[in-house]
Amino acid sequence: MSDNSEGAGVASTAHSAAATATESFQDVRDLAFDPEVGHPRRKLILAIMCGALVLVVASVSSLNVAIPTIVRALDASQSEQLWIIDAYALVFAGLLLPAGALGDRYGRKKALLLGLVIFGLASLVATLADSPQQLIALRAVAGIGAAFIMPATLSIITVVFPPHERGKAIAAWAGFAGAGGALGPLASGALLEYFWWGSVFFINVPIVVGMLIAVFFVVPRSREGDGVALDPIGAVLSILALGSLVLGIIEGPEWGWTDGRTLGVFALAAVAGVVFVNYELRSDNPMLDPRLFRIRGFTIGALTITSAFMLLFGMFYVVTLYLQFVQGHSALGAAVRQLPAAATMIIVAPRSPLLVDRFGAHRIVPAGFVLQAAGFGLMSTFAPDTAYAMLALALVLLAGGMAMMMPPTTEAIVSSLPREKAGVGSAVNDTVREVGGSIGIALIGALLATGYRDGIADVIGRVPEQARAAVEDSIGGAYFVAAEAPGDFGQQLLEAAGSAYTNGMQLAFSVASAIALLTAVIVAWAHPGRHAA
Repeated sequence: MSDNSEGAGVASTAHSAAATATESFQDVRDLAFDPEVGHPRRKLILAIMCGALVLVVASVSSLNVAIPTIVRALDASQSEQLWIIDAYALVFAGLLLPAGALGDRYGRKKALLLGLVIFGLASLVATLADSPQQLIALRAVAGIGAAFIMPATLSIITVVFPPHERGKAIAAWAGFAGAGGALGPLASGALLEYFWWGSVFFINVPIVVGMLIAVFFVVPRSREGDGVALDPIGAVLSILALGSLVLGIIEGPEWGWTDGRTLGVFALAAVAGVVFVNYELRSDNPMLDPRLFRIRGFTIGALTITSAFMLLFGMFYVVTLYLQFVQGHSALGAAVRQLPAAATMIIVAPRSPLLVDRFGAHRIVPAGFVLQAAGFGLMSTFAPDTAYAMLALALVLLAGGMAMMMPPTTEAIVSSLPREKAGVGSAVNDTVREVGGSIGIALIGALLATGYRDGIADVIGRVPEQARAAVEDSIGGAYFVAAEAPGDFGQQLLEAAGSAYTNGMQLAFSVASAIALLTAVIVAWAHPGRHAA
């Protein structure tokens, strides 16, 4: 059986729950334009959606630059540093599917407006946080808002663009999704140069106000009505599975990988995942029907996005701290030095459809992972005094590979679901993206911490006992201790911490390069385009 016929059969089974939904795309409720022609203001709508997208994506990466400042202000530990970042991504990823379904049922424009309000309020209150725990909680609330925003942006684009223009629109969306990861640190760095740490959250408030006005007056309404069923039990199970998995990865280095707590949360993640799959298979209205993964294009798209964003977000986390703590750049200086990634994303992503038309997605997507592997391989050789040109080259390789692969894989996922479930299709794409990013920060951060602690072991015996925990915890702790150390020992500790950090980088990026190569091989072998060629 061909992959197309297999996909059609599986899609028919997987989408049976949507049989009571709208019969055709033209029947979408509240839609006041011909979907085969497209909305007359679709390009302006695309610009607004990309702006909202950058807002939520940048909120993950922007804290990479701000973390050292936040650590000083709130006295956050290594684990708390990761949770300040991951609390947002974790809640974001866990709620994307139910938020997308709510948008389909009650209105995508309403979902986007609600998400912007929640996100803006959480950002405003975050500026007043005076402890890591408060900031973590507020980041989680912001993640709720982001979960309504992100799937709405892609599903609205899918609705307002006609089929023959949709691929280019999705390519632009994908380019800004990747570029947002690099633009966030630049904005944070510029703010921290002149303002207090809370400004990285406060800046979201006027942006959200502008977005609310633009969305209210420009974006059309579209929804599917009561035919789109919700799945609250499935949503809870998915959140439990993902939350346990990320908790284990984040706390593993602190607790120990064989500690009972670590093994326990991993076991909980596995059990919750199995229960989720079984429940969704039996449900009449599954949030995400596992049978969709029998469709080769859907599965390969999900694998590609998960792996790519796992590596990219992990990289930004590590490189930002490297530029600030090891090479001594300011927050703004560190952000500016990462601009080649954003520029490459914006330039290459819109051209990806042309490459796919010429060479086929089954060649372009693996090639993108090969470029990423090369970039990580180069980064795994970095020392404390590595020249910036080497970092710029590595960033271009990584971003170029990402920009090549994201548009075709995003379109593959979205097109695997019926058009009347555009919000759920968008949410699937966004969920695997955020799952990958969340796990990537945790996994790469855990590898970094493991390598750092191995590297700092040679000098830790010379550190006063009351300060050893801070030095072992992170490079930030080592720098704080070094600032108070007497004589030449402070400088010696700084040099040792810098070497230990690059030791952790070498371990983390060597593993990242291997993951990228492995994914390239899997995609090249299993991509549906290879079998159709």
